Amino acid sequence: MQLDPASGWCQGVNLCPSPNFNARPTGEISLLVIHNISLPPAQFATGKVQEFFQNRLDVTEHPYFEGIADLRVSAHFLIERDGAVTQFVSCLERAWHAGVSSFEGREVCNDFSVGIELEGTDDLPFTDAQYQALTTLTRQLQNTFTGITAQRICGHSDIAPGRKTDPGLAFDWARYRAALEKEEQQ
Repeated sequence: MQLDPASGWCQGVNLCPSPNFNARPTGEISLLVIHNISLPPAQFATGKVQEFFQNRLDVTEHPYFEGIADLRVSAHFLIERDGAVTQFVSCLERAWHAGVSSFEGREVCNDFSVGIELEGTDDLPFTDAQYQALTTLTRQLQNTFTGITAQRICGHSDIAPGRKTDPGLAFDWARYRAALEKEEQQ
């Protein structure tokens, strides 16, 4: 995968453009937010996340979908259980992933962040393929957007405490950070 700094789109990943984005107010990109998602909850490889981010989810297919029918959300990326990466929004645009949020006293994190969704739940371990893809994608982002330092990578729960819990206790922050450090040294 290769991130094109001029367009904000990655080459070598699945592209699934979402209508749920708008312009960044400042153009600044200095935060990476890690999330998790599965639709229906704890079911994987359904294609429903892609439909949800494109406002095409058939809410009659599952009772859970009725509760999210009116939401208009997106993320920049989704990493599925097999490590496949899908991009929904250019990194240069503002995806709608963080909601009401604050990082280091600065609110509206969507304005200056990139959001990566991992297909999963708070309490199920993520896969080796997901950690590998996440590490590779993170390095691409850091190489392009130098404001995303190791200290400016967080979970959704960090920027929306009490409201959000993802990526959850099953996400191995130590493993992820060690992989990033190893890549940086190479």
